[in-house]
Amino acid sequence: MRFLFILFICQLSWTQGPVQQALNAFVTDPANKHARISFEAVNMETGESIAAYHATHALPPASTTKLFSTASAFEILGPNHRMSTRIYCDGFIDKDSVLHGNLWIRGGGDVSLGSKFFCFENQELSFLQTWTDSIKAKGIKFIEGAIIADASDFGYEGTPASWGEGDVGNYYGAFAGGINFYDNTVKLKFKTGANGTKAEYLGMFPDVQGFQLANFVTAAGVSSDETIVYGDAFELNRSIRGQLPSNQSSFIVKGSMPDPEFQLALEWQKVLLMNGIQVEDGAKGFRLIEKEMHGTQYDNKTMLFQVSGKSVQEIANWTNLKSVNVFADGLLLALAYQKYGKASMESALKIEMEYWKTRSSTEGLIMNDGCGLSRSNAISATHFCSLLTYMFHSANYQNYKSTFPIAGVSGTAKYLCKGEVGEGRVFAKSGSMKGVKSYAGYIESTSGKKIAFSITVNDFSCTGNQLSVKMEKILNALATY
Repeated sequence: MRFLFILFICQLSWTQGPVQQALNAFVTDPANKHARISFEAVNMETGESIAAYHATHALPPASTTKLFSTASAFEILGPNHRMSTRIYCDGFIDKDSVLHGNLWIRGGGDVSLGSKFFCFENQELSFLQTWTDSIKAKGIKFIEGAIIADASDFGYEGTPASWGEGDVGNYYGAFAGGINFYDNTVKLKFKTGANGTKAEYLGMFPDVQGFQLANFVTAAGVSSDETIVYGDAFELNRSIRGQLPSNQSSFIVKGSMPDPEFQLALEWQKVLLMNGIQVEDGAKGFRLIEKEMHGTQYDNKTMLFQVSGKSVQEIANWTNLKSVNVFADGLLLALAYQKYGKASMESALKIEMEYWKTRSSTEGLIMNDGCGLSRSNAISATHFCSLLTYMFHSANYQNYKSTFPIAGVSGTAKYLCKGEVGEGRVFAKSGSMKGVKSYAGYIESTSGKKIAFSITVNDFSCTGNQLSVKMEKILNALATY
Protein backbone atom coordinates (compact mmCIF):
# COMPACT_ATOMS: atom_id res chain seq x y z
CA MET A 1 0.00 0.00 0.00
CA ARG A 2 2.87 2.37 0.92
CA PHE A 3 4.49 1.60 -2.43
CA LEU A 4 1.29 2.58 -4.28
CA PHE A 5 1.06 5.85 -2.30
CA ILE A 6 4.65 6.78 -3.16
CA LEU A 7 4.04 5.87 -6.80
CA PHE A 8 0.92 8.10 -6.80
CA ILE A 9 2.89 11.07 -5.38
CA CYS A 10 5.65 10.59 -7.95
CA GLN A 11 3.11 10.44 -10.78
CA LEU A 12 1.35 13.57 -9.43
CA SER A 13 4.65 15.42 -9.19
CA TRP A 14 5.45 14.46 -12.78
CA THR A 15 2.10 15.67 -14.08
CA GLN A 16 2.27 18.93 -12.17
CA GLY A 17 5.29 20.27 -14.00
CA PRO A 18 8.31 22.16 -12.68
CA VAL A 19 6.46 25.34 -11.63
CA GLN A 20 3.95 23.56 -9.41
CA GLN A 21 6.71 21.31 -8.07
CA ALA A 22 8.81 24.34 -7.14
CA LEU A 23 5.76 25.95 -5.53
CA ASN A 24 4.96 22.79 -3.54
CA ALA A 25 8.55 22.61 -2.29
CA PHE A 26 8.40 26.26 -1.25
CA VAL A 27 5.09 25.91 0.58
CA THR A 28 6.30 22.83 2.51
CA ASP A 29 9.70 24.33 3.34
CA PRO A 30 10.24 24.33 7.15
CA ALA A 31 10.79 28.12 7.04
CA ASN A 32 7.16 28.48 5.93
CA LYS A 33 5.64 26.07 8.45
CA HIS A 34 3.66 28.88 10.11
CA ALA A 35 3.71 31.32 7.22
CA ARG A 36 0.82 32.81 5.29
CA ILE A 37 1.40 32.64 1.53
CA SER A 38 -0.41 34.03 -1.51
CA PHE A 39 0.89 33.06 -4.96
CA GLU A 40 -0.34 33.12 -8.52
CA ALA A 41 1.20 33.05 -11.98
CA VAL A 42 -0.86 33.77 -15.10
CA ASN A 43 -0.20 33.54 -18.83
CA MET A 44 -1.29 37.05 -19.79
CA GLU A 45 -1.89 36.23 -23.45
CA THR A 46 -4.26 33.32 -22.80
CA GLY A 47 -5.52 34.05 -19.28
CA GLU A 48 -4.40 30.55 -18.22
CA SER A 49 -3.52 30.10 -14.54
CA ILE A 50 -0.09 28.47 -14.53
CA ALA A 51 0.07 27.80 -10.78
CA ALA A 52 -1.55 29.14 -7.63
CA TYR A 53 -1.59 28.79 -3.87
CA HIS A 54 -4.12 30.70 -1.74
CA ALA A 55 -4.20 33.19 -4.60
CA THR A 56 -7.12 35.18 -3.17
CA HIS A 57 -5.70 35.50 0.36
CA ALA A 58 -5.07 39.23 0.87
CA LEU A 59 -1.93 39.96 2.92
CA PRO A 60 0.23 43.00 3.71
CA PRO A 61 2.73 42.95 0.82
CA ALA A 62 5.00 45.89 1.82
CA SER A 63 6.45 47.81 -1.14
CA THR A 64 4.87 45.84 -3.97
CA THR A 65 1.90 48.10 -3.13
CA LYS A 66 3.75 50.68 -5.24
CA LEU A 67 2.71 48.77 -8.37
CA PHE A 68 -0.84 50.04 -7.81
CA SER A 69 0.27 53.64 -7.18
CA THR A 70 2.46 53.84 -10.25
CA ALA A 71 -0.09 52.08 -12.48
CA SER A 72 -2.76 54.51 -11.30
CA ALA A 73 -0.53 57.49 -12.05
CA PHE A 74 0.24 56.23 -15.56
CA GLU A 75 -3.39 55.47 -16.34
CA ILE A 76 -5.12 58.48 -14.74
CA LEU A 77 -2.51 61.25 -15.01
CA GLY A 78 -0.45 59.98 -17.93
CA PRO A 79 3.35 59.52 -18.14
CA ASN A 80 3.98 63.17 -19.08
CA HIS A 81 2.00 64.80 -16.26
CA ARG A 82 4.04 67.11 -14.04
CA MET A 83 3.33 68.55 -10.62
CA SER A 84 4.41 72.12 -10.04
CA THR A 85 5.25 74.75 -7.44
CA ARG A 86 4.03 78.34 -7.89
CA ILE A 87 5.56 81.49 -6.44
CA TYR A 88 3.26 84.45 -5.73
CA CYS A 89 3.48 87.83 -4.11
CA ASP A 90 0.85 89.99 -2.49
CA GLY A 91 1.15 93.77 -2.10
CA PHE A 92 3.20 95.74 -4.65
CA ILE A 93 6.77 96.44 -5.71
CA ASP A 94 7.73 100.13 -5.48
CA LYS A 95 10.27 102.09 -7.49
CA ASP A 96 12.98 101.33 -4.91
CA SER A 97 12.57 97.56 -5.51
CA VAL A 98 10.82 96.99 -2.19
CA LEU A 99 8.07 94.37 -2.10
CA HIS A 100 5.44 95.75 0.24
CA GLY A 101 3.95 92.36 1.01
CA ASN A 102 4.79 88.67 1.23
CA LEU A 103 6.31 86.05 -1.02
CA TRP A 104 4.23 82.88 -1.18
CA ILE A 105 5.37 79.35 -2.07
CA ARG A 106 2.26 77.46 -3.11
CA GLY A 107 2.90 73.73 -3.05
CA GLY A 108 1.43 71.52 -5.75
CA GLY A 109 2.71 68.19 -4.45
CA ASP A 110 5.92 67.96 -6.49
CA VAL A 111 8.02 65.24 -4.84
CA SER A 112 10.96 65.71 -7.23
CA LEU A 113 11.94 69.19 -5.99
CA GLY A 114 15.51 69.09 -4.72
CA SER A 115 15.51 65.29 -4.73
CA LYS A 116 18.79 63.38 -4.63
CA PHE A 117 17.41 61.21 -7.42
CA PHE A 118 17.37 64.15 -9.82
CA CYS A 119 20.32 66.24 -8.61
CA PHE A 120 24.07 65.96 -8.28
CA GLU A 121 25.25 65.32 -4.74
CA ASN A 122 25.31 68.48 -2.61
CA GLN A 123 23.44 70.37 -5.34
CA GLU A 124 19.96 69.39 -4.17
CA LEU A 125 19.09 72.89 -2.92
CA SER A 126 20.56 74.79 -5.86
CA PHE A 127 17.02 75.42 -7.13
CA LEU A 128 16.73 78.07 -4.40
CA GLN A 129 19.41 80.14 -6.11
CA THR A 130 17.47 79.83 -9.37
CA TRP A 131 14.35 81.04 -7.57
CA THR A 132 16.33 83.93 -6.10
CA ASP A 133 17.61 84.93 -9.54
CA SER A 134 14.00 84.99 -10.73
CA ILE A 135 13.05 87.28 -7.84
CA LYS A 136 15.90 89.61 -8.72
CA ALA A 137 14.72 89.67 -12.32
CA LYS A 138 11.32 90.83 -11.07
CA GLY A 139 13.01 93.84 -9.51
CA ILE A 140 12.73 92.75 -5.87
CA LYS A 141 15.64 93.73 -3.60
CA PHE A 142 13.89 93.95 -0.24
CA ILE A 143 10.87 92.09 1.13
CA GLU A 144 8.90 94.02 3.70
CA GLY A 145 6.78 91.00 4.58
CA ALA A 146 7.57 87.31 4.99
CA ILE A 147 8.21 84.21 2.92
CA ILE A 148 5.17 82.03 3.49
CA ALA A 149 5.26 78.41 2.37
CA ASP A 150 1.76 77.06 1.82
CA ALA A 151 1.11 73.31 1.56
CA SER A 152 -2.52 73.59 2.67
CA ASP A 153 -4.00 72.29 -0.59
CA PHE A 154 -2.83 68.85 0.57
CA GLY A 155 -3.82 69.26 4.21
CA TYR A 156 -1.66 68.46 7.22
CA GLU A 157 -2.49 64.86 8.09
CA GLY A 158 1.20 63.92 8.09
CA THR A 159 1.91 60.20 8.17
CA PRO A 160 -0.98 57.72 7.81
CA ALA A 161 -2.22 56.49 11.19
CA SER A 162 -1.50 52.89 10.19
CA TRP A 163 2.26 53.45 9.94
CA GLY A 164 4.36 52.12 12.82
CA GLU A 165 6.03 54.48 15.29
CA GLY A 166 9.37 52.84 14.49
CA ASP A 167 9.05 53.94 10.86
CA VAL A 168 7.89 57.55 10.75
CA GLY A 169 11.05 59.16 12.13
CA ASN A 170 13.31 57.45 9.60
CA TYR A 171 14.04 58.61 6.05
CA TYR A 172 11.75 55.97 4.55
CA GLY A 173 8.92 57.21 6.80
CA ALA A 174 8.96 60.74 5.37
CA PHE A 175 5.42 61.83 4.52
CA ALA A 176 4.36 63.38 1.21
CA GLY A 177 2.39 66.62 1.21
CA GLY A 178 1.78 69.82 -0.69
CA ILE A 179 5.40 70.91 -0.30
CA ASN A 180 8.19 68.36 -0.61
CA PHE A 181 11.91 68.96 -1.07
CA TYR A 182 15.20 67.18 -0.34
CA ASP A 183 13.09 63.99 -0.30
CA ASN A 184 11.61 65.36 2.96
CA THR A 185 14.67 64.07 4.81
CA VAL A 186 17.37 65.37 7.14
CA LYS A 187 20.91 64.12 7.67
CA LEU A 188 21.98 63.51 11.27
CA LYS A 189 25.76 63.48 11.73
CA PHE A 190 27.51 61.31 14.34
CA LYS A 191 31.03 60.57 15.50
CA THR A 192 31.72 57.17 17.05
CA GLY A 193 34.51 55.79 19.20
CA ALA A 194 35.28 52.36 20.61
CA ASN A 195 32.72 49.58 20.86
CA GLY A 196 30.22 50.19 23.64
CA THR A 197 30.80 53.94 23.92
CA LYS A 198 28.10 56.49 23.29
CA ALA A 199 28.09 58.04 19.81
CA GLU A 200 28.47 61.81 19.67
CA TYR A 201 25.76 63.74 17.84
CA LEU A 202 27.43 66.51 15.80
CA GLY A 203 24.47 68.23 14.12
CA MET A 204 22.11 68.06 11.17
CA PHE A 205 21.38 69.26 7.65
CA PRO A 206 19.20 71.07 6.87
CA ASP A 207 19.25 72.73 10.27
CA VAL A 208 15.76 72.51 11.79
CA GLN A 209 14.90 75.30 14.23
CA GLY A 210 14.00 73.95 17.67
CA PHE A 211 15.03 70.39 16.83
CA GLN A 212 15.88 68.34 19.92
CA LEU A 213 17.39 64.86 19.63
CA ALA A 214 17.60 62.46 22.56
CA ASN A 215 20.64 60.36 21.65
CA PHE A 216 20.83 56.72 22.78
CA VAL A 217 23.19 55.51 20.05
CA THR A 218 26.26 53.42 20.86
CA ALA A 219 29.25 52.34 18.79
CA ALA A 220 29.46 48.65 17.97
CA GLY A 221 31.12 46.12 15.70
CA VAL A 222 28.48 46.52 13.01
CA SER A 223 29.04 47.37 9.36
CA SER A 224 26.03 49.59 8.69
CA ASP A 225 23.44 51.87 10.26
CA GLU A 226 21.40 49.92 12.81
CA THR A 227 19.54 52.83 14.37
CA ILE A 228 15.88 53.82 14.53
CA VAL A 229 14.75 57.44 14.71
CA TYR A 230 11.51 58.04 16.62
CA GLY A 231 9.30 61.10 16.11
CA ASP A 232 5.99 61.96 14.50
CA ALA A 233 5.25 64.37 11.65
CA PHE A 234 5.73 68.02 12.70
CA GLU A 235 7.33 66.87 15.98
CA LEU A 236 10.63 68.57 16.86
CA ASN A 237 11.48 66.45 19.90
CA ARG A 238 12.86 63.17 18.58
CA SER A 239 14.99 60.30 19.79
CA ILE A 240 17.37 57.86 18.18
CA ARG A 241 18.33 54.39 19.43
CA GLY A 242 20.54 51.61 18.14
CA GLN A 243 24.09 51.07 16.98
CA LEU A 244 26.53 52.58 14.49
CA PRO A 245 29.90 51.30 13.27
CA SER A 246 32.69 52.13 15.72
CA ASN A 247 35.58 54.58 15.18
CA GLN A 248 33.88 56.71 12.54
CA SER A 249 34.81 60.41 12.39
CA SER A 250 31.62 61.17 10.47
CA PHE A 251 28.63 58.88 9.98
CA ILE A 252 25.34 60.08 8.48
CA VAL A 253 21.96 58.76 9.59
CA LYS A 254 18.98 59.88 7.53
CA GLY A 255 15.72 60.80 9.21
CA SER A 256 12.41 62.29 8.11
CA MET A 257 12.05 66.07 7.97
CA PRO A 258 9.57 67.23 10.63
CA ASP A 259 7.96 70.08 8.66
CA PRO A 260 8.95 70.46 4.97
CA GLU A 261 6.56 73.41 4.53
CA PHE A 262 8.22 75.69 7.08
CA GLN A 263 11.69 74.33 6.33
CA LEU A 264 11.48 75.32 2.66
CA ALA A 265 10.56 78.89 3.57
CA LEU A 266 13.49 79.00 5.99
CA GLU A 267 15.98 77.63 3.46
CA TRP A 268 14.91 80.15 0.83
CA GLN A 269 15.21 83.00 3.32
CA LYS A 270 18.84 81.97 3.93
CA VAL A 271 19.65 82.02 0.20
CA LEU A 272 17.90 85.36 -0.31
CA LEU A 273 19.92 86.87 2.54
CA MET A 274 23.14 85.51 1.01
CA ASN A 275 22.14 87.40 -2.13
CA GLY A 276 21.58 90.64 -0.22
CA ILE A 277 17.78 90.41 -0.14
CA GLN A 278 16.40 90.91 3.35
CA VAL A 279 13.09 89.39 4.42
CA GLU A 280 11.83 91.63 7.19
CA ASP A 281 9.23 89.29 8.69
CA GLY A 282 11.25 86.10 8.19
CA ALA A 283 10.10 82.64 7.14
CA LYS A 284 6.71 81.17 7.97
CA GLY A 285 4.81 77.98 7.36
CA PHE A 286 1.10 78.38 6.66
CA ARG A 287 0.17 75.55 9.04
CA LEU A 288 1.61 77.54 11.94
CA ILE A 289 -0.08 80.85 11.05
CA GLU A 290 -3.29 79.58 9.47
CA LYS A 291 -5.55 80.84 12.27
CA GLU A 292 -4.21 84.38 12.16
CA MET A 293 -4.34 84.45 8.34
CA HIS A 294 -8.02 83.36 8.24
CA GLY A 295 -7.35 81.31 5.12
CA THR A 296 -5.77 82.47 1.91
CA GLN A 297 -6.93 83.29 -1.59
CA TYR A 298 -4.68 83.39 -4.63
CA ASP A 299 -7.03 85.32 -6.89
CA ASN A 300 -5.77 88.56 -5.38
CA LYS A 301 -2.10 87.60 -5.55
CA THR A 302 0.33 87.92 -8.45
CA MET A 303 2.03 84.75 -9.69
CA LEU A 304 5.67 85.57 -10.30
CA PHE A 305 6.72 82.23 -11.77
CA GLN A 306 5.95 78.53 -11.83
CA VAL A 307 8.35 75.62 -11.48
CA SER A 308 7.41 72.31 -13.11
CA GLY A 309 8.66 69.11 -11.50
CA LYS A 310 9.73 65.86 -13.10
CA SER A 311 7.20 63.82 -15.06
CA VAL A 312 5.16 60.89 -13.78
CA GLN A 313 7.40 58.65 -15.90
CA GLU A 314 10.58 59.97 -14.31
CA ILE A 315 9.20 59.79 -10.77
CA ALA A 316 7.71 56.32 -11.30
CA ASN A 317 11.09 55.06 -12.55
CA TRP A 318 12.72 55.76 -9.19
CA THR A 319 9.59 54.81 -7.25
CA ASN A 320 9.80 51.21 -8.39
CA LEU A 321 13.53 50.89 -9.09
CA LYS A 322 14.63 52.07 -5.63
CA SER A 323 11.31 51.72 -3.79
CA VAL A 324 10.98 55.39 -2.79
CA ASN A 325 8.06 55.69 -0.38
CA VAL A 326 7.57 59.45 -0.55
CA PHE A 327 7.44 59.26 -4.37
CA ALA A 328 4.75 56.55 -4.32
CA ASP A 329 2.55 58.48 -1.90
CA GLY A 330 3.18 61.69 -3.84
CA LEU A 331 2.01 60.08 -7.10
CA LEU A 332 -1.11 58.83 -5.34
CA LEU A 333 -1.91 62.25 -3.84
CA ALA A 334 -1.50 63.79 -7.30
CA LEU A 335 -4.60 61.87 -8.43
CA ALA A 336 -6.77 63.80 -5.99
CA TYR A 337 -5.07 67.14 -6.62
CA GLN A 338 -5.57 66.79 -10.35
CA LYS A 339 -9.26 66.03 -9.88
CA TYR A 340 -10.25 68.30 -7.00
CA GLY A 341 -7.52 70.93 -6.58
CA LYS A 342 -7.22 69.57 -3.04
CA ALA A 343 -5.67 66.32 -1.89
CA SER A 344 -5.72 63.88 0.99
CA MET A 345 -4.73 60.25 1.26
CA GLU A 346 -8.37 59.30 1.78
CA SER A 347 -9.58 61.06 -1.38
CA ALA A 348 -6.66 59.75 -3.42
CA LEU A 349 -7.25 56.14 -2.33
CA LYS A 350 -10.93 56.51 -3.19
CA ILE A 351 -10.07 57.65 -6.72
CA GLU A 352 -7.64 54.76 -7.10
CA MET A 353 -10.15 52.14 -5.91
CA GLU A 354 -12.92 53.56 -8.09
CA TYR A 355 -10.68 53.35 -11.13
CA TRP A 356 -9.56 49.76 -10.63
CA LYS A 357 -12.82 48.21 -9.49
CA THR A 358 -14.17 48.26 -13.07
CA ARG A 359 -10.88 47.15 -14.63
CA SER A 360 -9.40 44.45 -12.43
CA SER A 361 -10.08 42.25 -9.44
CA THR A 362 -10.57 44.37 -6.30
CA GLU A 363 -12.80 42.23 -4.05
CA GLY A 364 -11.12 42.10 -0.65
CA LEU A 365 -8.50 44.68 -1.65
CA ILE A 366 -7.55 47.06 1.18
CA MET A 367 -5.09 49.93 0.82
CA ASN A 368 -4.22 52.61 3.35
CA ASP A 369 -1.29 54.22 1.59
CA GLY A 370 0.49 54.27 -1.74
CA CYS A 371 3.89 52.98 -0.69
CA GLY A 372 3.18 49.84 1.33
CA LEU A 373 4.52 50.97 4.70
CA SER A 374 1.10 50.32 6.24
CA ARG A 375 0.63 46.86 7.69
CA SER A 376 -3.11 47.37 7.29
CA ASN A 377 -2.84 46.96 3.51
CA ALA A 378 -4.25 43.66 2.25
CA ILE A 379 -3.49 42.65 -1.34
CA SER A 380 -3.69 39.15 -2.80
CA ALA A 381 -1.73 37.50 -5.59
CA THR A 382 -4.91 37.60 -7.68
CA HIS A 383 -5.18 41.37 -7.15
CA PHE A 384 -1.62 41.84 -8.38
CA CYS A 385 -1.93 39.50 -11.36
CA SER A 386 -5.19 41.13 -12.40
CA LEU A 387 -3.57 44.59 -12.25
CA LEU A 388 -0.47 43.43 -14.11
CA THR A 389 -2.53 41.74 -16.81
CA TYR A 390 -4.63 44.85 -17.32
CA MET A 391 -1.47 46.95 -17.67
CA PHE A 392 -0.05 44.40 -20.13
CA HIS A 393 -2.90 45.32 -22.50
CA SER A 394 -2.66 49.06 -21.75
CA ALA A 395 -1.09 51.67 -24.02
CA ASN A 396 1.10 52.49 -20.99
CA TYR A 397 2.52 48.97 -20.70
CA GLN A 398 6.03 49.71 -21.91
CA ASN A 399 6.22 52.89 -19.82
CA TYR A 400 5.05 50.95 -16.77
CA LYS A 401 7.22 47.88 -17.28
CA SER A 402 10.31 50.03 -17.82
CA THR A 403 10.09 51.14 -14.17
CA PHE A 404 10.48 47.58 -12.83
CA PRO A 405 13.81 46.36 -11.44
CA ILE A 406 15.29 43.59 -13.59
CA ALA A 407 16.43 40.39 -11.87
CA GLY A 408 20.20 40.16 -11.66
CA VAL A 409 20.58 43.57 -13.29
CA SER A 410 19.07 46.58 -11.54
CA GLY A 411 17.43 48.18 -8.54
CA THR A 412 16.11 46.13 -5.65
CA ALA A 413 16.23 42.98 -7.83
CA LYS A 414 19.92 43.34 -8.69
CA TYR A 415 20.89 40.15 -6.84
CA LEU A 416 17.71 38.17 -7.54
CA CYS A 417 18.27 35.10 -9.77
CA LYS A 418 21.83 36.32 -10.42
CA GLY A 419 23.58 33.96 -12.83
CA GLU A 420 20.43 31.86 -13.19
CA VAL A 421 17.81 31.50 -15.92
CA GLY A 422 15.63 34.19 -14.35
CA GLU A 423 18.33 36.83 -14.75
CA GLY A 424 17.17 39.40 -17.28
CA ARG A 425 13.80 37.64 -17.66
CA VAL A 426 12.14 38.56 -14.37
CA PHE A 427 10.90 42.16 -14.06
CA ALA A 428 9.83 42.44 -10.45
CA LYS A 429 9.02 44.93 -7.72
CA SER A 430 10.09 43.70 -4.32
CA GLY A 431 8.56 44.30 -0.91
CA SER A 432 10.25 43.85 2.44
CA MET A 433 9.61 44.65 6.06
CA LYS A 434 9.81 42.65 9.26
CA GLY A 435 7.95 39.39 8.69
CA VAL A 436 6.97 40.30 5.12
CA LYS A 437 8.61 39.40 1.80
CA SER A 438 7.02 39.79 -1.61
CA TYR A 439 7.69 40.03 -5.34
CA ALA A 440 5.31 40.85 -8.15
CA GLY A 441 5.83 41.60 -11.80
CA TYR A 442 6.42 40.16 -15.24
CA ILE A 443 8.39 37.21 -16.59
CA GLU A 444 9.36 36.64 -20.20
CA SER A 445 9.98 32.90 -20.39
CA THR A 446 12.48 31.10 -22.62
CA SER A 447 9.55 29.80 -24.67
CA GLY A 448 8.30 33.33 -25.31
CA LYS A 449 5.38 33.30 -22.87
CA LYS A 450 4.38 36.54 -21.12
CA ILE A 451 3.67 35.84 -17.48
CA ALA A 452 2.31 37.92 -14.61
CA PHE A 453 3.16 36.65 -11.14
CA SER A 454 2.88 37.60 -7.49
CA ILE A 455 4.14 35.99 -4.31
CA THR A 456 3.70 37.39 -0.80
CA VAL A 457 4.79 35.63 2.37
CA ASN A 458 4.07 36.74 5.93
CA ASP A 459 5.44 35.29 9.18
CA PHE A 460 8.25 33.13 7.81
CA SER A 461 10.94 31.88 10.19
CA CYS A 462 14.15 32.53 8.21
CA THR A 463 15.74 35.82 7.12
CA GLY A 464 14.31 37.81 4.24
CA ASN A 465 17.41 37.11 2.12
CA GLN A 466 17.14 33.39 2.78
CA LEU A 467 13.49 33.45 1.76
CA SER A 468 14.37 35.27 -1.48
CA VAL A 469 16.75 32.43 -2.36
CA LYS A 470 13.92 29.96 -1.83
CA MET A 471 11.58 32.08 -3.99
CA GLU A 472 14.12 32.12 -6.81
CA LYS A 473 13.41 28.47 -7.55
CA ILE A 474 9.81 29.35 -8.42
CA LEU A 475 10.85 32.35 -10.52
CA ASN A 476 13.44 30.31 -12.43
CA ALA A 477 10.86 27.60 -13.08
CA LEU A 478 8.49 30.24 -14.48
CA ALA A 479 11.32 31.63 -16.62
CA THR A 480 11.58 28.26 -18.38
CA TYR A 481 7.82 27.65 -18.58
